[in-house]
Amino acid sequence: MSVTLTDQDKLTLRTAAYGAVSLLAAAGAAGSPHRIATEGSIALASATGLVGHVLAAKTRDIKLNGKSVAELADHVLPALTAAMSLLNKQDPAEAGNFRSTVIVALEAATHQGRPGPVMAEMVRKITGALDAASVALPSGPDRPELQKAIQEIVDSGFTGVTLRVHDERGEWVGSAGRSKLGQSATPPVNGHVRIGSNTKTFTATVVLQLVGEGRIGLDTPVDDYLPEFGLDRRITVRMLLQHTSGVFNFTGDYYPEHVPGIVWSGQEWVDNRFRTYRPEELVRLALSKPARFEPGTDWSYSNTNYVLARLLIEKVTGRSLAEEIRRLILGPLGLTGTVVPDTSPEIPEPHAHAYYRYGEPGRQETVDVTRQNPSWISTGGDMISTTQDLHTFISALLGGKLLPAELLAEMCTPEPKVGYGLGVFVQDTECGGTVITHNGGIAGHGALMYSTPDGGRTLTAALNYVDDAELSLAEAFQKATRRLVNEVFCDGQAAS
Repeated sequence: MSVTLTDQDKLTLRTAAYGAVSLLAAAGAAGSPHRIATEGSIALASATGLVGHVLAAKTRDIKLNGKSVAELADHVLPALTAAMSLLNKQDPAEAGNFRSTVIVALEAATHQGRPGPVMAEMVRKITGALDAASVALPSGPDRPELQKAIQEIVDSGFTGVTLRVHDERGEWVGSAGRSKLGQSATPPVNGHVRIGSNTKTFTATVVLQLVGEGRIGLDTPVDDYLPEFGLDRRITVRMLLQHTSGVFNFTGDYYPEHVPGIVWSGQEWVDNRFRTYRPEELVRLALSKPARFEPGTDWSYSNTNYVLARLLIEKVTGRSLAEEIRRLILGPLGLTGTVVPDTSPEIPEPHAHAYYRYGEPGRQETVDVTRQNPSWISTGGDMISTTQDLHTFISALLGGKLLPAELLAEMCTPEPKVGYGLGVFVQDTECGGTVITHNGGIAGHGALMYSTPDGGRTLTAALNYVDDAELSLAEAFQKATRRLVNEVFCDGQAAS
């Protein structure tokens, strides 16, 4: 997408960004207003992309000196709204970059000491202006049926939903619900979300790209690459990607009987959600349990398969999975909103919040778990992305931009039991079509990714909710996905 900014547009961006820091400094805090302004301005000037280019330019044309806090607020808050609206119209990714830049600058300005009440109020107003503007302008045609659908999903129990649709009518983006409990702001349409098992599609794509480079054999025993684990020689790379290896799922298997794995629910998980697990640790735990079945004879979803796929990628390339995903997918597609966090608990701004509820009936606690160390799930579901990046990825993947035709065909050839290909589900819609998909959920965050087989029509969504050990929203999650798929791929004809 080409972005053209006039001189006035650039002035609007600079006034909004530098004005926000000036407003913070004028509001006062423990320490020097000059230091506050200096540290915030340094953070602004270090921004990347279009926003960084604009903010690194001269600031002499901004007339902010000598104004009171109230006067600055009257000048800066409308400029923030105008800046976000401007970028939302031209490039939503740059709108997200701008918001993140301002937030980083505010954090840099307030990293020492506790802000006073006036400064805290200014921070709230600044972030509120950014959030309000970030969802103010859904793009594309008016689609009341889509807005109605996501509102009904919120009404079914979800905290918030953001939906992005690309089809022959253009792009539509909308959100409903709340970004954070106790607040009124809706989820940001360009927000980041933990995408859970959509991570598997990215990982499978990298494996297949390495197959295309001749560095991995799809039907080669995994033991040839990872002999340190003593894997059954019958388990091939294809079986990892298709969940037909029979290897125990380290997060626990449930059929025909429940065999627990690592702790990933309840108060014990909440209390230890910043613990670091290494992928080798998860694999060895899984291999200490009996296999589910003989390799290649059945199908069972196992996160262990994809942690092994990660270790395979890293062994073959000598680089981390994050580096390979950046080399082969994120860089070529320009996916600036997608993160492979490994052990980092952080999630980039903007984002909606995720929650977890635990305890006994009548004595339950609800905890914000937006920040967590996702190494407990590793490549089974640790990545962070946006609905825009998920659209770009799945559309490019199925459009043949990432894999040669023969490997894309392998990826989208489903096994017969549940229709799983290599890192994707291949599903029939209720109106007779086919969609390629993978969804994911992880402790209060969820992400949907659907496309027609040619990548021409896509649905991507982000959900935030209150999770619990009973997975109380699992049925509502399934109903929500069915409702959205019917709306987008069946024109609402099959909706119940």
